[in-house]
Amino acid sequence: MKKSFHLRIRKIHRYLGLVLGIQFLFWTIGGLYFSWSDMDDIHGDHQKAHIHPLSADIQLANPQSVIQQIKQTDAINYIFDIKLVQILGKPTYQIVYSQQHDRGKKIKLADAETGKIRGVLTKYEAIEIAKRSFIEEAKVSNIEYLTTTNGHHEYREQPLPAYAITFEHPSRTTVYVATELGTVQKFRNQRWRIFDFLWMLHTMDFQGRDNVSNYLLRAFSILGLLTILSGFILFGVSAKAVNQRKKKVKL
Repeated sequence: MKKSFHLRIRKIHRYLGLVLGIQFLFWTIGGLYFSWSDMDDIHGDHQKAHIHPLSADIQLANPQSVIQQIKQTDAINYIFDIKLVQILGKPTYQIVYSQQHDRGKKIKLADAETGKIRGVLTKYEAIEIAKRSFIEEAKVSNIEYLTTTNGHHEYREQPLPAYAITFEHPSRTTVYVATELGTVQKFRNQRWRIFDFLWMLHTMDFQGRDNVSNYLLRAFSILGLLTILSGFILFGVSAKAVNQRKKKVKL
């Protein structure tokens, strides 16, 4: 009976180790990469050019005049945000508004000096913004206009539409510029892509990466505890069996 129990525990431990071994390897590799990486490098902060601040002597138009212009062509009942941003060195109002309180947000851009509403970014403006934001000297290798993304895209859950401008550079950096906001949203380089892939394996969220409460991760966490417990039990049973054999030898 004791031998049968010992063999049963050993078999359970062996199969649990087989099932969990690969995932434990992924967790370890991911943990090593995360702990040995500089998050500033992964986010591309070292590649971002310095943006010169606007002069305090600048004469700005009243945002209320811009809102009145919007009302002439569109229903606007709620203001969510008004920001002063730079578009190719020009001060620009970025106004987020809606007709309904909880949905249907829209964005308008306006020249902050004249108060005149302007359109969304053109392709050539987006390229120039990306070039100015990228501190390295590199040619543009690819331009993509995005209107949708899925859960695996590196620009997932970010403002759309946007231009993805990729540079000829060892880091394979892509700068994402939102056309309605008029500003750079994300830098994505090869180190970030490796991080993102390992993070997916780490969280076991193969849909959106960031759900650390998914059932697969919970299941493997429980199986991991069972593997550890079975190992402790196996150690105890084996130690007891060894002590019994030693006693028999002495007799």
